[in-house]
Amino acid sequence: MMRPVAVFVGLRYLRSQRSNSFASFVSIASVAGVALGVASLIAVLSVMNGFENELRGRLLSLAGHASIESAGEPLPWQDIMADLLTKADIEAVAPFIEIEAMLSSGRELAGAILTGIDPALENGVSEVSRHMRTGSLDMLRSGERGIILGRALALRLGVNAGDAVTLMVPHKDIQGGLNTRLRQFTVLGIFELGLRDHDAVRALVHLDDAAVMVGLSESPIGVQVKTSDIFAAPVLVRDWAADWVRRGNLEVKVRDWTQDNATYFRAVRIEKIIMTLLLSLIVGVAVFNIVAMLVMVVTDKRRGIAVLRTFGYSRRVIVQIFAFQGIIVGWIGVLAGITLGIMLALNIDWLAPALEKLFGFEFMPADVYYLTALPSDLHWLDVMWVSVIALLMTALATIYPASRAAGVAPAEVLRYE
Repeated sequence: MMRPVAVFVGLRYLRSQRSNSFASFVSIASVAGVALGVASLIAVLSVMNGFENELRGRLLSLAGHASIESAGEPLPWQDIMADLLTKADIEAVAPFIEIEAMLSSGRELAGAILTGIDPALENGVSEVSRHMRTGSLDMLRSGERGIILGRALALRLGVNAGDAVTLMVPHKDIQGGLNTRLRQFTVLGIFELGLRDHDAVRALVHLDDAAVMVGLSESPIGVQVKTSDIFAAPVLVRDWAADWVRRGNLEVKVRDWTQDNATYFRAVRIEKIIMTLLLSLIVGVAVFNIVAMLVMVVTDKRRGIAVLRTFGYSRRVIVQIFAFQGIIVGWIGVLAGITLGIMLALNIDWLAPALEKLFGFEFMPADVYYLTALPSDLHWLDVMWVSVIALLMTALATIYPASRAAGVAPAEVLRYE
């Protein structure tokens, strides 16, 4: 079967590199470098995606996807809950009160974010009940002054289930001065969500007890919302709020999970960018190896290039020959890297423990990290853009050597032949 001249000659030049051991070594190193860089990028991005998913899940384990609060006047939260539940994409709603407080036990004192909840409805919007180490949310009853603490907060106060803690909530009196309401609460349970910002500061009480602590007349009751699609929650709840106001109701404030946790996800996004740039250097070094390999081949094949030119082949054909040769080397590396990267990303759950056992160390010690395993979430979009960028980089690497080959003057090379 007839093949284009550029393909035929390019393949011949690739096979002939066996006679030049150094050029052959550089070619192998180029393929290995591109494959290693692409595989590392895919695997690391998958692990970062897994961390992001795990972080998102833990951040939202104590709250809904969005919250609705008063913009000034007391919130008609019962009416809002009833209206939200008529929407098809709303899975659950629950009232809440969130205030800043101080907790003390003996000589220990700690700041806390106190959240008043309705235990019967809270399970619909949060996952705290699944992370209880002792006790349960159902133990919170109106008027009984029970409290559930995050594990790190309980350790700081030195208390366990059954112990008493003093809850202090500041408030303004009639004259505008600052006073403190003090009540003694009994620790009914301890939860551990695996996120220090929750476990070290969060405390849960019954909604009615929280209302008493903040003042029944000024009770800032809001509504937490859980939607069927977490990523659609910001738009969905804001559209509902706009419609609520259009119907003549009071204006409300809406906050969603992307606002409440923006710092965390911005940090993860920056880490992904930095890791991508650093690992791209591996591909960059491999690309320079391709350039060096092709330059050596051009130098070695100057006589063959001159002969081709005397046979009437144009500079364009010469460029195609060496561009094809470099693209083949680069793209073999890219395809190998894609295959290796996907295999690593899909099997990181058993590969990481195997490496830990082989080398005798732990990637994430349980006494330091809440996560004890490397999570992985392979996104095919990541695979696609990593592959496209690597393919483009290897294709661009052929421009200089190919143009140098096309610049060979046949008369000068064959003058003394």
